[in-house]
Amino acid sequence: MPPFPLPHSQSPRHSHHHPTTKMLERALSSRRATPHSDEDGVSVAGGDESKTKKQHIFFYATNRASYYLSRLGLGHPWPCLIGLFLILVLVSSLIFNSRGFVCISSFDPVSRSRFFGFDGLESDFGSLGVPWCRSKHGKTVEWTSKDLLKGLEEFVPIYETRPIKNNMFGMGFDHSFGLWFIARHPEKYLKKGPAYVDGNCTYFAGKDFVDFGSVDWEKVMKKHGITDLSRVLIFFDDHQNELKRIQQALKAGFRHLVFEDNYDTGTGDHYSLRQICDQSYIRGGGHSCFKDSDEARIRSRRKKFWEKAVDIEELCGSGEAWWGVRGYMRDNFNHSNKPISYAEHFQNSRYIESILDVYWELPPVAGPSLTHQNRYDPARTTSPIVEDGRYGLFKRLGLIGLESSVFNGYTQMVYLQISK
Repeated sequence: MPPFPLPHSQSPRHSHHHPTTKMLERALSSRRATPHSDEDGVSVAGGDESKTKKQHIFFYATNRASYYLSRLGLGHPWPCLIGLFLILVLVSSLIFNSRGFVCISSFDPVSRSRFFGFDGLESDFGSLGVPWCRSKHGKTVEWTSKDLLKGLEEFVPIYETRPIKNNMFGMGFDHSFGLWFIARHPEKYLKKGPAYVDGNCTYFAGKDFVDFGSVDWEKVMKKHGITDLSRVLIFFDDHQNELKRIQQALKAGFRHLVFEDNYDTGTGDHYSLRQICDQSYIRGGGHSCFKDSDEARIRSRRKKFWEKAVDIEELCGSGEAWWGVRGYMRDNFNHSNKPISYAEHFQNSRYIESILDVYWELPPVAGPSLTHQNRYDPARTTSPIVEDGRYGLFKRLGLIGLESSVFNGYTQMVYLQISK
């Protein structure tokens, strides 16, 4: 198995704050639009291009109005200024009456989406909050966005040689890249030469099936001559309660885990890390079941655009239970569906925090305006490796040659490092 780099300490990603009843004051996390210079020399500034066009149209209209006022003989500046003021009032009235009196902010994707419509929503990643499991000491992975881009450049030609082209019910491109990247690591982090994986594997399948929690791992490791469990990576794609799997892995002595299906709150067939860490005291976590809340309105509208978007009625069960899936802890492909209290859900998150050294969610490979994916809702996801508008980079990496269907399987794959 490949060796793992030791994470270094950084400042925590999240801070404590008090929950409130307003979604915009509690869980909405807006991402300030940062201009990017694409490879073609085109400056891109998130979703603000339409705003710039509207400004040009407005100034054109006021200039033309001033011209016609002067033609009417209103040469004195005061009548002209009064006329311009009346035009400003008229334009403002038309805008606010048609848009419902919203306050427009360049850095607020929610207000921007209300004003300009939902044709630009592919860029507002994380606007509905992205809950993360907090590590004990604020550690994070050593690899950077630059390493991810370099990995993409290397992985695309490998992915194109895959023997199974139609993998509809398996991993798509995002998670295939994520697993490959996590398992191989950038060369600069390999301390003892190239990683090596023994091809002489032991399979616990078919008539020899043994559940992960029942395997005699000490015996298996001894058989393969593995004494350092910190060099073992466990990959779960079994749709089982992830809290249960973490406890079993911890008992066996494994520290490096990857969960392929880290489902968001209200979705999926098992209790996931993301569900566990979706708490009101976490920035980007917690929910309101109030049907007239900002969150409810935003979620309802997003259902029209994203197949996997979840509205408030789907998110909240009886008694306004939103944690897990409508207040239930799912397990075993949803064959087990146990109701849990919020107190129990809260304690689960505190337990995870007590043993967690590193939590890292794989970001989407690229924004949906580039990949044309229509399933996961970007509003509950971190910013992609290749952001919307970076068409030149998307093309240079070779991603443009892949079918859009391979980008529809993203479910927040997560890498964990747990304490000894």
